[in-house]
Amino acid sequence: GAGKCICTGTSFLGCSSAADHGQEEEEKMTAVPNTYSEWVTVLTDFKNKKNDEDVLRAMKAGSIQWQSGVAERFSRKLIEAVNFRMNAASDKFQKDLSRSHGQEGAIVQAILSLRKEMAFLANAIDLPALPDDERKHYLALVIEQADNMQKSLEDSAKNDRSGRMSSIVRNHRVNSF
Repeated sequence: GAGKCICTGTSFLGCSSAADHGQEEEEKMTAVPNTYSEWVTVLTDFKNKKNDEDVLRAMKAGSIQWQSGVAERFSRKLIEAVNFRMNAASDKFQKDLSRSHGQEGAIVQAILSLRKEMAFLANAIDLPALPDDERKHYLALVIEQADNMQKSLEDSAKNDRSGRMSSIVRNHRVNSF
């Protein structure tokens, strides 16, 4: 192994004894949600960016009874979580941009980071558990938001007389995923 690890039967910061290793991995995985209350837990983790890849795997494998009452509450929770993350991504982008001090590399990184999050959200909202109409509608909302972000960037880049910002924004599109 790499370095010493003091373990006492429980996993701590990625370290576990050989005896409990298999069991420990099982416990860390996000359970596949099949009821509304299970979905609430998973969507809360999703909203808080807790273990994204594992949560996405569980969301893609999950199911829900699409019936009156549950459908509306589920939709509200899903959309709330996605909106929360879109707003956080937008805020992070603005901060990254303001810290870039006009450096092209930093601007490109900020755009690519925003694109990566929007692509992840588009993937996350495209859930097999949703009926087709809702699935298409919710995905379209995320794509539309990415398109609006791109248009906004292009519009604000027009203020840069050198044309550098327009070129950066056109070559590194937020909505190309």
